[in-house]
Amino acid sequence: MSRDGNAPRIIPLEEGWNEEIKAKAIDKLEAMLDGGMRQTMFGPKEYVNIYTVCYDMCTQRSPYNWSRDLYQRHGETMERYLTAKVLPALREKTGQGGPLLLQELQHRWKNHQIMNKWLKRFFTYLDRYFVKHHSLPTLEQAGLRSFKTFIYEECKADTTSAILALVQDERDGKIIDKSLVKSIVELYEHMGMSSLEAYNADLEVAMLESTREYYAKKRDEWINDSTPDYLIKAEDALNAERARVSDYLNSNSESNLLKVVEEELLEKVETVLLEKESSGCRALLQNDKSEDLQRMYRLFSRLESNNSAAATAGATSAGLQPIASIVQDFITNQGLDVVHRRQARLDGGEKDKNDDPKFVKSMIELHEKYLGVVKRDFSGHSYFQKALKDAFCEIVNQNVGNFTNAELMSTFCDRILKSGGEKLNESEVEENLDRIVQLFSYLTDKDLFAEIYRNQLAKRLLNQRSTSDDSEKLMIAKLKVQCGTQFTSKMEGMLADLAVGSQQRQKFKQKMQEKAGSIKLDFGVQVLTTGFWPSYKSPEVTLTDEMSACMKVFREWHEQEHQKRKLSWVLTQGSASVLATFGKKSYDLQVSTLQAIALDALSGGSTFTLEDLAQRLNLEDAILKPLMHSLSCGKYKVIQKSPANPKINAGDKFTANVKFTSNMRKLRIPMASLDSSFNTKKVEEDRTIAIEAAIVRIMKARKTLQHQQLLSEVLAQLSFFNPNPRVVKKRIEGLIDREYLERSPDNSGVYNYLA
Repeated sequence: MSRDGNAPRIIPLEEGWNEEIKAKAIDKLEAMLDGGMRQTMFGPKEYVNIYTVCYDMCTQRSPYNWSRDLYQRHGETMERYLTAKVLPALREKTGQGGPLLLQELQHRWKNHQIMNKWLKRFFTYLDRYFVKHHSLPTLEQAGLRSFKTFIYEECKADTTSAILALVQDERDGKIIDKSLVKSIVELYEHMGMSSLEAYNADLEVAMLESTREYYAKKRDEWINDSTPDYLIKAEDALNAERARVSDYLNSNSESNLLKVVEEELLEKVETVLLEKESSGCRALLQNDKSEDLQRMYRLFSRLESNNSAAATAGATSAGLQPIASIVQDFITNQGLDVVHRRQARLDGGEKDKNDDPKFVKSMIELHEKYLGVVKRDFSGHSYFQKALKDAFCEIVNQNVGNFTNAELMSTFCDRILKSGGEKLNESEVEENLDRIVQLFSYLTDKDLFAEIYRNQLAKRLLNQRSTSDDSEKLMIAKLKVQCGTQFTSKMEGMLADLAVGSQQRQKFKQKMQEKAGSIKLDFGVQVLTTGFWPSYKSPEVTLTDEMSACMKVFREWHEQEHQKRKLSWVLTQGSASVLATFGKKSYDLQVSTLQAIALDALSGGSTFTLEDLAQRLNLEDAILKPLMHSLSCGKYKVIQKSPANPKINAGDKFTANVKFTSNMRKLRIPMASLDSSFNTKKVEEDRTIAIEAAIVRIMKARKTLQHQQLLSEVLAQLSFFNPNPRVVKKRIEGLIDREYLERSPDNSGVYNYLA
């Protein structure tokens, strides 16, 4: 400070406070607030003058630096105004009704915010240096604390009650002032001092409790409604609460508020709602109420987030699992009805056969329907996918009659893929194959299906009855996706044989053309790989001279082309086209090789007994009887049998039927298969190999395992069939005998792997 007479004048505390700050700033500010802001606010010049006085009083040298005193008087000013003016006004409104109290509080809170703002402006220098240096609450924070201490703490109970009353009115359909409620909620938020502590403790807790009480009463009122009607009201209530949060509550309250509503309206009565006899989940499924099922899924899926906490507490699981259980039971019962209808048809006298398209189509339609329900109504949720899977695993493996569902499904595929079967276009074929493969995925005995399907595929390919090679490849590709390369390797090998065989046949055809003078038959051979194709009966039938000559030519040619390959003739799978003349009319007979040999023996009017034919053709009765039955007792009786009955017996005589006539020139004469549709013994052998391979594979990796662990791991690895644990135990014993495994010397229930 300079020593001349121009030194700044020291402002005494009382003078600066009373004559400048209080008189020109605080008193005027209070007057404006009390007058409803009818006076104009501080102009720039007024503000600068007051700010300058505060600045000078805070920057004077000690002992005339009044920073601490001004900070203290700022707080006292706030306290005095709040206790003298604001609090009495609020107390006056307390007994006059909730809305009036809230309106007064809203007004006083706005005034306080204005007052806090201006005082902060006037004392800015305090905030910038003194407060910061001494780590004190800022002026704004101090103002909020004052309001909380002197106003909020006294009236919060009354204002909370008033807010809850208004919320209750809105729930009951009355119109309320949402902006008023929102402004008071914001006050609660400010009272938390940058947190939601005050809001949560003083408003949200009470809000949740009142909400719980309200919806508990509503639940008791609505529970006698039908399940769809109840759920519509519950969904409306949840939407209303969500909108309420959006309109005037803090967004953090949404999850807690909705959880209370969900617990009261859904969780506590879920079982009652789902089990209602005429409108519960089963009734909705029965009546195809898609919209109601979707609503049920939407609402009860909300409870899933609570399941982990409920499980930890030991409570019963709520949410989607109970619905999924009902869905599974319902689908299972629907499927078993289909199975029982097939049983009823068989009990009613219908012939049991391996071709029942009506049954398989019913299963496909049922699966397609509820697959759609799971995807559409339950959004493909994993619980419902599992429910569908478990239900169909039970249904599809429920066999009725003499034929397994695996055989019925394979035969259905045969109808689709065989010419003369189902009349379908390409897209319909693919659609049906997709659906049958979906059913196949639920089969326990997939290996049995594979064996039957492979036999039927072989017949289609060898008899040239496939509608399309592309369709055959498509089906095999679908099975490969389901079960892997190992499952379809033989089927793919069969198709590859035919592809390679076509080139070989072309070469042999050229060879036959060279011998056109000596060979009169149009002769072709299909070479098959033994490991890919089913095993067939191969009788040593006596061939015609022409056939023997053709086979000799092929054998010589094949030995030159493939010296290390051994040929085995399977004549039961061959086919022939025979030109037959009955009277003056000729016919083209499409027959098997064995049928052609028998027709040749009976040509020219010869008559033979069954025994004569057996000796002449070198065939046993098991083959000869179905062979002669197809020619003399079928649709086209090209051979006359005496006596004329539909059964082949010893002593029966056979001759060409000279009186045979037909309107068609080209006739196909089918013959009963000499081989079963599948070899049960081979399936069991393959299963034995698979079980032993799994045991060795597991033990090689684990070295030592207890019996029960080994058993469970083997069962888990074998996905193509479900072995009996006793069979697995027997295979373990077999491996011990062959010294792949040994029992532990210390514990007979433990196995060791022997390298």
